[in-house]
Amino acid sequence: MGTADGPVVQALVIDDSRAMRSILRRVLVELGFEVSEAANGQEALTHVVEHGAPDVALVDWNMPVMDGLQFVVELRSRREFRGVTLMMVTTESEHAQMVRALAAGAHEYLVKPFTPDAIAAKLALLGLVAA
Repeated sequence: MGTADGPVVQALVIDDSRAMRSILRRVLVELGFEVSEAANGQEALTHVVEHGAPDVALVDWNMPVMDGLQFVVELRSRREFRGVTLMMVTTESEHAQMVRALAAGAHEYLVKPFTPDAIAAKLALLGLVAA
């Protein structure tokens, strides 16, 4: 956690909705994360290459240019970024979509709409915040 005695946990929010990025940023900042944003998978990939891998990325599925699943596949194909924790945060609620995302390398899956508590619970499950 981002305390005086520990490093700040870096999060990357990837969503084409500015409003959704703002909501996720607020939740993450309250949990002690330092947050960067990207509007699509390609922008996120460029950010990761230029600024280094975040500890966690919250990834929307449906975005222009490069969707969330493509981003997950691309990130997982690069050895230096395999340690990034990936959480899909999406309206895609079909079980088959969840299976595809997890098989591609996502660690968790949260369906929109969500509560701040649901985000915190998933991050706790991933070991990124205290339970």
